[in-house]
Amino acid sequence: MVPLVLTFVGGDRPGLVNAISEKIAACGATWLESRSARLAGKFAGILLVSVPDDRAAELQSSLRLLETAGLRLTVEQGASTEAEKPPGRLVKLDLLGHERPGLVRDVTQVLASLGVNIEEFASDLESAPFTGAEMFRASAHLRAPYGLGVEDLRKALERLAGEIMVDLAVADDEALD
Repeated sequence: MVPLVLTFVGGDRPGLVNAISEKIAACGATWLESRSARLAGKFAGILLVSVPDDRAAELQSSLRLLETAGLRLTVEQGASTEAEKPPGRLVKLDLLGHERPGLVRDVTQVLASLGVNIEEFASDLESAPFTGAEMFRASAHLRAPYGLGVEDLRKALERLAGEIMVDLAVADDEALD
């Protein structure tokens, strides 16, 4: 079996996921994991499929046919599912603050400088209770190098939080390991 990572984006409409899933099933492939969302009138996603070795090229060709219907797709061969987990401890980060340009950049600069890898990142805008102010909420699953303690990571992010006025929580994330 060959793992393939697919990304797609297209105008949001009923049947979009079904069209992709039909191509996958027709080639004997299995839909393993996915994340998708509607954003600004588009529907975008990333998914992992497992396809028999001898049908991987057929699946890729079949998926390309969907591009004529206004769907953009990329297909990349992934590492085997037996590949080792990257080293490091799993950490969960939750952040809430007033929306402003550069917020994600500022947080990710701190993470990158500490050698922390983002394994999963989700964000959204919401209205603050009572004031209706636009608030930015993010949640991330991170892989911190073994030499970096959770407290050290928390302190580095708290220094930033004071500068950019956000609330954050950092904790070990045993659920992912």
